[in-house]
Amino acid sequence: MTTLTLRTGETFAGKGFGADVACSGEVVFNTGMTGYQEMMTDPSYAGQILVFTYPMIGNYGINRRDAESIKPSLKGVVVKKASHRPHHHQAMMNLHEWLTLHGIPGLMDVDTRMLARLIRERGTVTGSFGEGGDILTNQVAHVASEKATWIPGGEKRVVLLDFGSKKGIIRELTRRGLEVIVVPHTISAREIDALHPDGIVISNGPGDPVDVSHVLPTIQTLCSTYPTFGICLGHQLIALAHGAKTEKMVFGHRGGNHPVMDKRKNVVSLSSQNHSYSVVRESLAQTDFVETFVNVNDDSVEGIMHKELPVMSVQFHPEAAPGPVDTSYLFDEFMTMMVNVQKRGMTYA
Repeated sequence: MTTLTLRTGETFAGKGFGADVACSGEVVFNTGMTGYQEMMTDPSYAGQILVFTYPMIGNYGINRRDAESIKPSLKGVVVKKASHRPHHHQAMMNLHEWLTLHGIPGLMDVDTRMLARLIRERGTVTGSFGEGGDILTNQVAHVASEKATWIPGGEKRVVLLDFGSKKGIIRELTRRGLEVIVVPHTISAREIDALHPDGIVISNGPGDPVDVSHVLPTIQTLCSTYPTFGICLGHQLIALAHGAKTEKMVFGHRGGNHPVMDKRKNVVSLSSQNHSYSVVRESLAQTDFVETFVNVNDDSVEGIMHKELPVMSVQFHPEAAPGPVDTSYLFDEFMTMMVNVQKRGMTYA
């Protein structure tokens, strides 16, 4: 018998699987029906205990292609039912084996939908398996690159500022023929200048954007020098770098069915999301940014764009992985931004 104990006092008993270790972390839930391997390897879950509301997890196993990072960074997994006999020709191991391999505990036979409702009502809380452990802090430092990586491509070069980037972002960039240089988030603007990029992408990542506020001057400089595209945490950092504010949401957005409206086109798309913080709409009034996307469910800010400079960002994941690819056109818009700047034959300041 294994028990998840919440800080608020509630307990959820079930059967343990995966690694037989104790852990503590922020308990969050994801409503996705598929894509559990991508979710568990998303660096944005660093330090968290992930609850799956879909009733069966693991039925198609774990394969070598769907991971979004080299190794998982989450602390634990909670499911209603875990399938230990996957049925898929690409499966290389089952969920129990994979969690054991990476030292991550799991808990099954839990009413995960009731747990999700509790989190929705009370807000995200911390919890623990067994005797628990330390709560991970400074999450970005645990998942971000420590050295630069060069991914060859075409003529145009993009520098990806890595705060815990998913593989899917790199895939979307290289799919468009771009050369990508992934750099640590601690790099200076001068060092990036030396790489002579055509554009900058600021990646997703875990935790509170204020925790990495030391990078804001660098981001502000990059936005005033290159076409820039921010995703998830990158979106929040661009907003903060230009004077806006962020706030923690009650329970965040995690799933593959979040409707967002592109206010420029008056078109609604489904999006993949994984975040606990959002940009405060009222704080945008004191910046040179306008709101471009809004969440249809709760009216939160989902995207912004600079009034004059080629700088844009979105709170959701246009690369999906997992989830719908409705908004992948934003990578094409980023490409167009770079082409237009090149046509003018000049950088801007």
